[in-house]
Amino acid sequence: MLKEFTYKQFGNIKLSEINNNDNSLSGVHEHIKILFLPANFKIKVDFQAFHLKTDALLFVNPKVVIQPLGDAPNDGDLIYFNRDFYCIELHDQEVACDGILYNNVFEVPFIELDSNQSVNIKNIIEEIRLEMITDDANTEEMLRILLKLIILKSTRIWKQQHQLADDSKHVDVQFLRKFSKLVEQHYKTHHTVADYADMLFITPKNLSKKISLLSKNTPNDIIKDRIILESKRLLAHTTLSVKEIAYSLNYEDDAYFVRFFTKHTGISPTSFRKQF
Repeated sequence: MLKEFTYKQFGNIKLSEINNNDNSLSGVHEHIKILFLPANFKIKVDFQAFHLKTDALLFVNPKVVIQPLGDAPNDGDLIYFNRDFYCIELHDQEVACDGILYNNVFEVPFIELDSNQSVNIKNIIEEIRLEMITDDANTEEMLRILLKLIILKSTRIWKQQHQLADDSKHVDVQFLRKFSKLVEQHYKTHHTVADYADMLFITPKNLSKKISLLSKNTPNDIIKDRIILESKRLLAHTTLSVKEIAYSLNYEDDAYFVRFFTKHTGISPTSFRKQF
């Protein structure tokens, strides 16, 4: 189901209605997405497969490739929307689409839910479903409020799960969000920890210390992993040559890029592409 308000789009569909054998998800590829996934569900996000132990929410940016593995359950849901509907400059940074649930370079942003949290989210999704069949002057704003409610609740759960819920940790959360956003914005052109430390006005050593609050990986690992992920996306989903991909990622020497990719993945770019 899709609602359109001029340029604003908001949709909701049951995962059981998505056919793995066709391109059902291609129509929402450019949309921002939230998926409610039940326990024991299996899904592939880009090139990584996950088997969920609990009910969970997954927050997905445009162009991230998601693929259910196996039959989709009846109680799974997909919510999708465009930036005109939500994520405009007026929204609070932490709960907008540049918040920590989106553009998260530290991890694939799953929010694991306990039984009470799961029931609560299901109830909100049911309200969304009822609102989708309503057509009055308040429908658009009601849908936006319900969407923001999911994002707010999920942000709160994420903070609790990462021991960042205390008010004293607010500055740390904002720093992590800012670093994550900077990597998303600049990974194609800025490849070193010093680059990001300069942008954040701290030393590389202090950057590493702050990142250790959330991730076992170093800032250098995070930056390189983001470059590798984009390399894989371009290899798997475009016809760009390896040289063109290297150039797009600011590697003038494509031979160096090939060595870099092979070192970090254990396979050459050409061999990786052949898998697809």
